[in-house]
Amino acid sequence: MAGTDIAIDLGSANFRLYVDGKGVVVDEPNVIAVDEDSNRVVAVGRRAYKMLGRTSDRVRVVKPVTGGVISDLTLMDATLQHYLKKVTNSRVFMPRAVVAVPSGITEVERRAVVDAVAANGIRKVCLIEAPVAAAIGAGLDISRPHGSMVVTLGEGVSDIGVLSMNRLSVSGSIAVGGAVFNEDIIKYARRKFDLIIGEQTAEAAKCAVGCAFPLKDIEKYELRGRDERNGLPAKVEVTSDEIGEAMLESVVKVVHKIQSVLEETPPELTADIGNAGIVLTGGGAKLRGLDTLISKQTKMRVRIAEEPEDCVILGAGRAVQWIDSVKMDAGKENGNVPLTAYY
Repeated sequence: MAGTDIAIDLGSANFRLYVDGKGVVVDEPNVIAVDEDSNRVVAVGRRAYKMLGRTSDRVRVVKPVTGGVISDLTLMDATLQHYLKKVTNSRVFMPRAVVAVPSGITEVERRAVVDAVAANGIRKVCLIEAPVAAAIGAGLDISRPHGSMVVTLGEGVSDIGVLSMNRLSVSGSIAVGGAVFNEDIIKYARRKFDLIIGEQTAEAAKCAVGCAFPLKDIEKYELRGRDERNGLPAKVEVTSDEIGEAMLESVVKVVHKIQSVLEETPPELTADIGNAGIVLTGGGAKLRGLDTLISKQTKMRVRIAEEPEDCVILGAGRAVQWIDSVKMDAGKENGNVPLTAYY
């Protein structure tokens, strides 16, 4: 083979890179910092994430992927260039790649992903839809004529898919995920406590005491920020119930989307899902009580996959085995293989 097969997950929250035979070699925040005066990249990944909300006007800190799609092609190209150097510096031995994309993106958005990846020395690009990759990564056998339902709760988008025979039978996505939950917490703190907090503080509060369903024992967390009234540093203690209340409307939107996908699912596949249950993947699956809420609303068993945040990249990594089976015919179905070649 003239190169290394890799898999890429261009997540709104994290950039993950999988190398065949080595596993996940890159797992860092999908953030990049740029000096506005010189247009020079200052930092990428964790170093850039630490700069969020802490830089001067001269340095711009950007997430090049929002809502599951590339929002800044130039900065995404710089990010890919930075990480792909870890795989190969050779212009002769170019890798092939499987790239995970949300199920609901348009053809133009798919093309943008392909162009960004191909521009960095990838000789063959195959796409796999996130719910399909997540199902493979969660250990589900999706090759059988049997219905499986996977919900991937990401930073920018929640992706729901019903799979059978390596394909999505029914799917749906909604631009609600971890970033929206953080924004909900920021707005709640300002509205209720006159406290201005940043994204990292909201994320920390969500991880510490956030819940989608009331906890048996109420937990507390100290929010630190700036008092909107006098501009001075301030702190306030919030409970898990309050953080849950802040996110409730957005969480319910995700649950309603899951219900709508179930309503569109053929009855035989619905029966299969009723027996096997719904599998939650993605970082958002760790939100406490979410599985309980979904189970109560759908009347189905719900389980959280092991290491849910890694399911998409691990599934995409395992899918590199099918690269040779995919025809170089952009956008065409490739038999019973869960990949599509685009370059």
